[in-house]
Amino acid sequence: MSHTDADVDARTTPGAAGDPADRAVRAFADGEPVLVHDAADRESETDVLYPAETVDHEAVVRLRADAGGLVFVALPAAVADAFELPFRHEAVDHPAVAFDDLAYDARPSFSLTVNHRDTYTGITDRDRARTVRALGRAAADPAGTEFAAEFRSPGHVHLLRAAPGLLADRQGHTELGVALALAAGTGGAVTGAEMLDADTGGALSPADARAYADEHDLVYVEGSALVDRLA
Repeated sequence: MSHTDADVDARTTPGAAGDPADRAVRAFADGEPVLVHDAADRESETDVLYPAETVDHEAVVRLRADAGGLVFVALPAAVADAFELPFRHEAVDHPAVAFDDLAYDARPSFSLTVNHRDTYTGITDRDRARTVRALGRAAADPAGTEFAAEFRSPGHVHLLRAAPGLLADRQGHTELGVALALAAGTGGAVTGAEMLDADTGGALSPADARAYADEHDLVYVEGSALVDRLA
């Protein structure tokens, strides 16, 4: 096989050999999902992540059925600022909004929950896919998007705000996913869900997440590899 043919094969085949971070970027550029484990000393969770603008209802089925965690969309800080999206803990005046006992990080990344205005209840796979895709398009063109005219809140898709400096500031799935999306040349919006284990009641182990990736010919990558490649 020629060098050119090998390059094409590595770009289009998620399971192709090579550096996991580079494979993850190529997979995202092709609209494929990537499994990202953050770190053993952080959440120690693996998220299934997609570039938001590529999501269809079948992707949402995978997120809720195979992953099982919270379906979210993470946005770059500049995009969140353009849409005037607050951190949830700064927008809600209630004594429960306190996170000094948060064990895995200094603060949460949650912002609003939204539905696209063209959805019905917002919770079906097709409704959530519509909302996620629209958020992906909006992130690619924030100046051309009137956010409140297109989305309503509360809704069924949780928005997360990435740290302004991305991986230099914070190394959660929010920042790992947005950095991956930007490196892949997308608008920067990423959707995903945590992989859970129905047998143990906890997070799916990295070994089992890697086995799922191998079974479905998807890229699995450690957060540290993305930090080394993208920070």
